[in-house]
Amino acid sequence: MDHIDMTRRPYRRRVVVIGRGSRMLLVAVTAGVALITGVMAGCGGAPGTPRVTAPRPSAGATRAPAPSVRTSVTLVPLWSGFTRPVLLTNAGDARDFVVEQGGTIRVIQGGRVLAKPFLDISSLVSTGGERGLFSIAFPPNHRSTGLCYVDYTDVDGNSVVASYRVSPHDVSVADPTTRQVVLTLKQPFPNHNGGQLAFGPDGRLYIGFGDGGGAGDPSRNGQNPGSLLAKILRVGVSGAAGYTIPPDNPFVTAAGYRPEIWDLGLRNPWRFSFDKQTGDLYIADVGQDAWEEIDVEPASSGGRDYGWNRYEGTHPFPPGSAPTPTAGLTMPVVEYGHDLGSSVTGGFVYRGTRSPALDGVYFYADYGSGRIWALTRTATGWRTDQVADVDFDIAGFGTDAQGEVYVLDFTKGAVLRVDAH
Repeated sequence: MDHIDMTRRPYRRRVVVIGRGSRMLLVAVTAGVALITGVMAGCGGAPGTPRVTAPRPSAGATRAPAPSVRTSVTLVPLWSGFTRPVLLTNAGDARDFVVEQGGTIRVIQGGRVLAKPFLDISSLVSTGGERGLFSIAFPPNHRSTGLCYVDYTDVDGNSVVASYRVSPHDVSVADPTTRQVVLTLKQPFPNHNGGQLAFGPDGRLYIGFGDGGGAGDPSRNGQNPGSLLAKILRVGVSGAAGYTIPPDNPFVTAAGYRPEIWDLGLRNPWRFSFDKQTGDLYIADVGQDAWEEIDVEPASSGGRDYGWNRYEGTHPFPPGSAPTPTAGLTMPVVEYGHDLGSSVTGGFVYRGTRSPALDGVYFYADYGSGRIWALTRTATGWRTDQVADVDFDIAGFGTDAQGEVYVLDFTKGAVLRVDAH
């Protein structure tokens, strides 16, 4: 199962604590599961807890460990009325932007949702299942250029990355006539589109694409260096049509490799994000039939092969096949089986100020089960704790310019803030 496919719902979920009131539904769970370190193949952790697979922090021993999540985490509902929200992001100012799968982007400003969308490209977007408008990203020079970039599935089923500029008459909306196509990629199947856009600390645009769909990567795009599918790309953009290849991309001079490739071996990197303090890249890669994974990449260290479709998580693929050499592969930091969920949703590292106890904590969830986990770095490895179990679908998270983290209720169309209770 992958994201935003409402036809497959194998889990019945539980709300642990419900606060009554006309405006708020509060969900709070105290985290305190056992510390898990080392490689735990064939060994489970505490109930409801993914398995830490990396014996040491993959993002480098020089990183200061984040605090363990031993406080209660509360999800505070703030805004509602959205339709199938999949991402919340910011432009580095007081505005927050909510991406709706159907093709609209809404603005939150001054504590309220503006009536007029920032952008409505619903006529260009093919929706249903795993297709739709997936993300918006603002370059570091957005204030001076008015540029933004979106990723969506067009009416022919292809993935499109395009730029827009804000209107010269109203900076709260984008001008639809300024559209410039950066990249179009043919999708052989209607699933595993990927769709995440993010500007890295280096100012380059990172683009996530799934393996093209089908079951088990039938075209073997994951291990095909000549395909842009099953990859994270890194390109230079300026608002004009097309893109440039950064000369320091890891495979620029490698024979047989597309020079746009930053990382490969990814099944469906539906959501990835950069830690705004360290620059480390957190990738949530949606699994096939058995395992979901979180990968953590040290800042500015691309050129990694995350193993798909030779491996699903740390397990040889197809299931039951003999292991192949793992030399040259980067294994996940965390994985969990489909006893805990069915489709991982990546989030963000908390760098806000409202909840100092959460500083450095990465939040992720499962779309199918509603479980939310916190991943933290310790002095000797990684720790993951389940911090909530909610009764709604989580297709995306969000972060604002201050580093606060939000959870998106895909079904009910609400935005909830993550607070330390």
